[in-house]
Amino acid sequence: MKRLITAGLMFGNLVEVSSPALIERYNRALKRLTGKTTELTDFHIDISGFSPEIGDELNDPLYLNPKGANRQFILLTTSQKSAPLLNMTFSTSRGILQQFIETNEAQLFALTARDAVAGELQGSVFEVTTPARLLELRQVRVEADTIGGHVADADKLTGLIQRFRTEPDGWRDEALIAQMIALATKTGDITSQAIALPAMTFSQPNFWTSHFGGVYVFADVRLPALICTQPGLSLGDTAKGAQLPLFDLTQRNAIADFLERCGLVEPIVQARGMDGAAVIRQKMDFILVEAADVLGLDIGDARRTELRKIAYKLGDALPPEFLGLAALLNWIDGLAAWPRISSEHPAYFYTLRATSGPNRDLVNMLLSELSPLDVRQMFITHKELFYARYATWSDRKKQYVVDFLEREYQVDRQGAREALFGPEPSMDVRDRPHPKPARDMIQAVGPWGAVRR
Repeated sequence: MKRLITAGLMFGNLVEVSSPALIERYNRALKRLTGKTTELTDFHIDISGFSPEIGDELNDPLYLNPKGANRQFILLTTSQKSAPLLNMTFSTSRGILQQFIETNEAQLFALTARDAVAGELQGSVFEVTTPARLLELRQVRVEADTIGGHVADADKLTGLIQRFRTEPDGWRDEALIAQMIALATKTGDITSQAIALPAMTFSQPNFWTSHFGGVYVFADVRLPALICTQPGLSLGDTAKGAQLPLFDLTQRNAIADFLERCGLVEPIVQARGMDGAAVIRQKMDFILVEAADVLGLDIGDARRTELRKIAYKLGDALPPEFLGLAALLNWIDGLAAWPRISSEHPAYFYTLRATSGPNRDLVNMLLSELSPLDVRQMFITHKELFYARYATWSDRKKQYVVDFLEREYQVDRQGAREALFGPEPSMDVRDRPHPKPARDMIQAVGPWGAVRR
C-alpha cells in the first residue's frame, strides 16, 4: 500500500494532530468514549476522529465504531469536514457527518476552540446480527457535546435564566443566582453568544453496508430490494424481510431488471454531457492491462499504442468484456450497427452509469462491483473494494494503476467525477424525495433490448 500512500491515493486529506493541547483533548474524548487513551505524540484523524495509527496502537480498527453499528466521533476542528472516512461500514456515514459539521460549523468552531466535541451516529439498532436487521436502519440521529458538557450546561443555564426572569421572586432566590453564576463561568455569556448543538435526524432508506460481506439496501425505490455481494445470504423468517427480494451479484439478469425498472441507470453512450467514446476506450485499456497481467505479457509504458499491440497478440483470446465494448465503440464511430448486449454479457454493466439523483453514488458503487476491471470507477466510488482488490494485484499492475490515477485523477478530482458521473447530488441526506423512474423506451426495456429474466 506504500505506493498508494506516497501518491496521496490512500490516507489522503487526513488531519494531523501533533499539538500537545489537541492530543490532551483527544485523549479526554477517547477516554470518555472507549475507556482508552493513546501514548502517541502525533497522529492523523479522519472526519470521525478515527486515527489509523491509534487503531494500530490499540490493535482495534473499530475503536470508535463498536460492532460496526453506531459510529462514535471526535471533533477537534471543523476542518475535519473535508477528510475522508476510513473503515466505512455504512455508505451514508461520511455524508451525515459532513452535513452535521457544515450545518453547525459556527457553533462547532466556537466549541472546539475550548474542548473536543464527541458524539455518536445513533441508528435504530445497537448491533447487526442478522441481515433482516438492516431493514430497521431507516434513520440516523446525531447527538454531540463537548467533553466538558458545555452544550448541556448552556441548555441548563438557559432554563435557569428563564426562571430568573419569570418567577416573581427570582431576583431574590440566592440559590438560583448561585447556580447561574457557577454555570456561566463554564459556558460564558450565552445571552450574547448562544451555545446550541441540537440533535439532527437523517433518513437512511438506501445504503451500502460492509456487514455480511457487503449488502446494498434499496428500501426507498419503486421496487425495493436487497443486493448482497456473496451468494447464500438469507434474511431469515421475518415477515418484513420475506417480502423483500434478495439478489446476489451472480444474478445479473435480476439486478439489471431491478436497476432498469427503478430508473437507476442509463447507457454511457446516451448520458448527457459525457464523452462516451473516451470513457469506453479507457475501460477497454483497463481490461487489456488485466488480461496482459494475467498472461504475463509486457505492457511497456502501458500507453494506448502499446496496449493495442497486446490486443493484436491476444486475438481470439480477447476478454468478452473488451469485445463487447469494442462493438459499442464501433457503433459510436459509425463503423458498425447498434450492438445488442444482454445483461448476461460480461460487458453489460460496463456500459452503464447511474442516473442523476440522491442514489447516484450508491448505484455507481454497485456498478463498480459488477464491472470490477474498471479500476478508475472502483477507486472513485468504492475505495474499500479497490483497496481489497489492489492487495491481490501484481506489482506491475499496481504501478500502472497508481501512475494512471495520479496522472488522470489526482490533478482534477472534481472534474473527473463530474465527467464520469455527472454533477454532484445534494449532500442533504434528510428527507430526500423518491427518485422518479424514467419512462422513455430505453428505460422501459433496457439499454440493449429487453432484459432477460
